[in-house]
Amino acid sequence: MMAFEQIPKKDWYSILEADPSASVSDLKQKYQKLILMYHPDKQSADVPAGTVEECIQKFIEVDQAWKILGNEETKKEYDLQRHEDDLRNMGPVDARVYLEEMSWNEVPVEWLQFFRGVNEVVPCKRFVFFADDRSFSLSCRCGGKYSVPKDEAEEVTLISCDMCSLVIELLHYR
Repeated sequence: MMAFEQIPKKDWYSILEADPSASVSDLKQKYQKLILMYHPDKQSADVPAGTVEECIQKFIEVDQAWKILGNEETKKEYDLQRHEDDLRNMGPVDARVYLEEMSWNEVPVEWLQFFRGVNEVVPCKRFVFFADDRSFSLSCRCGGKYSVPKDEAEEVTLISCDMCSLVIELLHYR
């Protein structure tokens, strides 16, 4: 279970007044600006008590947002959860599929070396290969494909088709 799941769902990016595509350095700048703005020691003595409490609450939220978004691992988990929430809002799940039912895709290194270089995009008459193209996939009834990278397969639960709006739920044997 993710560390931030116990906290009521909040948009940590909006708390930092940042775009989800912002870099970690941009997030850090936003955090530093806001943490100084809402720091309890920076509030003047003549501010009403309610306003001071609001600033303290905002200070705490900004700090929580940075703890999640400032760490690569928790940021990745949070971003995956946001993506899954977006998929859930798209509509019902079309099917439930076990990871083991999906096809394993790995471009053989020899093919990559044959076509050019290991770390390049490799055009081929019918395909485009990436040097790190290791993923699980499943064909969709529309002709598209559901795919999930190997390094995200254990964390992802919802996958959208690359051509239509259908979504599958990825199940894992426990």
